[in-house]
Amino acid sequence: MHQLGAAQADPLSAAQEIIYDAWGAAHSRKRIALAKRALKISPLCADAYLLLAQETARNLNETIDYYRQGVAAGEKALGKSCFRDDVGHFWGILETRPYMRVRQGLAQALWEKGLHEDAVAHYRDMLRLNPDDNQGIRYLLLDGLLFLGRDDEAADLIKTYQQDGSAAWSWSRALLAFRRIGDCAESRNALARARTGNRHVAPLLLGDSKMPRRLPDYISWGGKDEAVAYVQGAAPAWVAATGALNWIRAQQ
Repeated sequence: MHQLGAAQADPLSAAQEIIYDAWGAAHSRKRIALAKRALKISPLCADAYLLLAQETARNLNETIDYYRQGVAAGEKALGKSCFRDDVGHFWGILETRPYMRVRQGLAQALWEKGLHEDAVAHYRDMLRLNPDDNQGIRYLLLDGLLFLGRDDEAADLIKTYQQDGSAAWSWSRALLAFRRIGDCAESRNALARARTGNRHVAPLLLGDSKMPRRLPDYISWGGKDEAVAYVQGAAPAWVAATGALNWIRAQQ
């Protein structure tokens, strides 16, 4: 298992402890000050860049710049041997988590900026590093692939995580079936299974129920909170699929 070198470990550990304090601080000014303090102790503190991206960036370009700095810092802190020897076990190794957090932030910001291929590449590589996917990267990737019309890749991803019983997986299966084979018994069955798993998704997708202003803090399978989290990311893919929303309404 990867261990940071002694010369890097102590300052970085001290900086990381400051970031833990920052996350618990009530006010933004305090969080920012602590993040800057952490970087003075160790410029390899990836979580400090993550916090600054979230708290201080004035536009998307600045957000991406902070995240890029954080990814570079995380890569340097972990060292080349970690990316050689610990592939498949990231996140299970505590020291990799700041890097994985900031890289997720970068990928999402790149997607928001319209750099979809770059974002997808990051998501794919993060799943290579950590196929157990503690961060839920597969959901971001699946939404992206379906939005981009990369149905074969989406199908492969669904198969890779075929034991996933979430609304995201069942509803995405239904969308993929409709895109591939249209309105038929097979796609209707997929839609029926999705509805059985979470009945709250369809009203949100169709606009019959309003999305809340804030995403839920917790997800319960089959609950409206799960449906909100899914629709937040997946709605663009449903909208992009010609006739998909009308198909849902017709099956009600």
